[in-house]
Amino acid sequence: MSSIAAADREVAVELLPFIRLYKSGRIERLIGNDTVPASLDAATGVDSKDVTIDPTTNLSVRLYLPTSAISAKEKLPIVVYFHGGGFMVESAASVGYHRYLTALAAGAHAVAVSVDYRRVPEHRLPAAYDDSWAALKWAVASAADGGGAAHEPWLAAHGAGANIAHNVAMRAAAEGLPSPRAAIKGVMLIHPYFWDASNTMGAQLEDRIRREWKFMTGDDDARVDDPRLAPTSAAAPSLALMPTERVLVAMAGEDFLAPKGRAYYAALVASGWRGEAELVDTPGEDHVFHLLQPGMEAAAEMMDRVTAFIARS
Repeated sequence: MSSIAAADREVAVELLPFIRLYKSGRIERLIGNDTVPASLDAATGVDSKDVTIDPTTNLSVRLYLPTSAISAKEKLPIVVYFHGGGFMVESAASVGYHRYLTALAAGAHAVAVSVDYRRVPEHRLPAAYDDSWAALKWAVASAADGGGAAHEPWLAAHGAGANIAHNVAMRAAAEGLPSPRAAIKGVMLIHPYFWDASNTMGAQLEDRIRREWKFMTGDDDARVDDPRLAPTSAAAPSLALMPTERVLVAMAGEDFLAPKGRAYYAALVASGWRGEAELVDTPGEDHVFHLLQPGMEAAAEMMDRVTAFIARS
């Protein structure tokens, strides 16, 4: 066997359940590879289409548009959504996320903007953060230019996407949005990917987060108290700066990340932030259960909580 062939079979990095990286540079994504094209969903009347917003980075979004609103020329709420997948897998075209965003657009009677940000390891962090920030600015600018949606976007996300949503919101607090009237209406963080110093996950899972973060950043010296991963760390901007009036944090009882999400919620409430925080804790369920088993009662209840949160605008 040649050295090239051997390198293509020899694993350099394995981060289960997400990815294997071989010494040759070959990448094997282990989950999240099934995709579906944009299309009209006959059951809900939601039409989707893919739009490239930055050809230089190949940044695109998948838009979800209720057709009834298009014909009536309504101004709908806009939900900017960041998919999960540990920054490494899944995409805006993934079957589970496409199904979820179609249902969300129909249930909330909203325009959904699902961001197809660049992934690790081809593009290490902060690429996903920068893409997501660019997509939010594009969505706000499009609404300001008469794109058909309200200029006060909602941010929604799961897992690593919820980490992105937090960081994008804090960047909006620091830098502002492109339209002077624009403001983030609310933030929904579902099963967020965060870290804190509580060691509540146990040594094995704590070590997993450390290995993942070093891989995501491409920095062997990366620290897990980095404010991007640890928003409650001493070096992080105060959560009191959260630039919205309402935040929903959702946990699944069996998710190993749940203690970190609860700690985030508690820190937000204690920070002096003047908004309204809502905690949704679903006992007996695991990470992103509502995406994996959308037909279950708990998934329907989770969707109802999200759409009700948006409807209370």
